[in-house]
Amino acid sequence: MVIVGDHESILIPQLDRARQSTGRLRGIRLFHTHIGSSPLSREDVMDMVFLRLDSIALLNIDEQGDPDKFQWAHLLPPNPKNDPYLIHEPVPWTHVDFDFAKTVDSLEKELDRSQASIETGSQSGRCLLISVGQAPRKVLENSLSELADLAETAGLQVAGTMIQRVARVNPRFIVGKGKLSELEVMALQHNASILVFDQELTPTQLRNIASITERKVIDRTQLILDIFAQHATSKGGRLQVEMAQLKYTLPRLVKQDRALSRLTGGIGGRGPGETKLELDRRKIRDRIKKIKDDLQNLRKHRQNTRSKRQQEDIPVVSLVGYTNAGKSTLLNTLTHSDILSEDKLFATLDPTSRRLRFPKDKEVILTDTVGFIKDLPKDLQEAFMATLEELSQAHVLVHVADSSHPDLEQQVQAVENILEQLGLQEKTIILALNKWDRLDDQTRTLVSNTYPMGIPISALRRNSLTDLVQSIENHLT
Repeated sequence: MVIVGDHESILIPQLDRARQSTGRLRGIRLFHTHIGSSPLSREDVMDMVFLRLDSIALLNIDEQGDPDKFQWAHLLPPNPKNDPYLIHEPVPWTHVDFDFAKTVDSLEKELDRSQASIETGSQSGRCLLISVGQAPRKVLENSLSELADLAETAGLQVAGTMIQRVARVNPRFIVGKGKLSELEVMALQHNASILVFDQELTPTQLRNIASITERKVIDRTQLILDIFAQHATSKGGRLQVEMAQLKYTLPRLVKQDRALSRLTGGIGGRGPGETKLELDRRKIRDRIKKIKDDLQNLRKHRQNTRSKRQQEDIPVVSLVGYTNAGKSTLLNTLTHSDILSEDKLFATLDPTSRRLRFPKDKEVILTDTVGFIKDLPKDLQEAFMATLEELSQAHVLVHVADSSHPDLEQQVQAVENILEQLGLQEKTIILALNKWDRLDDQTRTLVSNTYPMGIPISALRRNSLTDLVQSIENHLT
């Protein structure tokens, strides 16, 4: 293939017929000229990285139009220095003595060898996690750790992470082109086909990144939506997930091209809403309106159920808290139930209610609700209002917190913020400090001083719940 450019640049056409696997090199070497003595440029190297070229070579042309210096570069397999590529020094063109085919063959074998040693236990794919922001590095690291839990819950295998602190977030790509090139090489070296960003990407950022990388690009919101899509079991839950997916997709809907095809389907695009992802805006809006009507009917049905409870004069106690804090486990232990409780984020999406009889022959309805999470997408909050309305009817809220979690304070604050947004801050709230048995004496003292009104419990041990049950009973009398 011969491409003619001008004195400033050449335009590389689409390479659709070339090798497509994101875990392999493209099978194409680019050989081009520079007029004058300028070396391989940053743009040259970026083209090599994002197009996964076997190599890029440069021949300088002198003032008389004769060949002068020769230089070339190629990507590198994983190495101790984490160098993404190697740029060879320029040499006189008459002294070029490289076996390009042999070098590329060796490079491919090294990449294959490194990838063969990678465990591919996840059918959904391997991913890189990226966090970009102005917050202190420790904050970004903790947030990225939570993103890793989300990715694992979604069925992804984390191949690597990248954190970049910036004074100002890049409005076009969220990170600079240089960091994107590092990500691309890291993805190639670790056989990762998905880039997951901890921050919510704007439609522009999502399209721009997807247009220059062969990887699938998703953000934290898409990941959460995907988990909800996997776990929603009831009609209401499925409707809520679908509406949130459609609202997220609507501003990101563009003409069907290779970029969009990498934004839809699989992780971040599955579940009840995936068949709607490529519909036009009008159809999506019509579908959202229909879902809103269905959810309104669901609210009416649940309101009738709550009215019957009120007629029976049975008080309601709702369990709230950060996702994976142990709410379902607590409900099971208190009521001798066996609802799903897993060590995963968002294992519970649909509200579950059980009757609980107190020692003094008093009955209450104990309700388990969807777990909260920091930076919960606004559309997701709106979509799950039908679920969270259960909380407005509760007489007492039991805030279950994982006292052993390193981000306990941030998680407690996140739950309190969401309760305030829902207008529930005035309700009676009991703080249950779960997983107390995992704390050492020093940490217990620290947590007790921080939350003097908190009640230590271990949701798995019924004998540790006496004080909590007594506190609930006292608030209901």
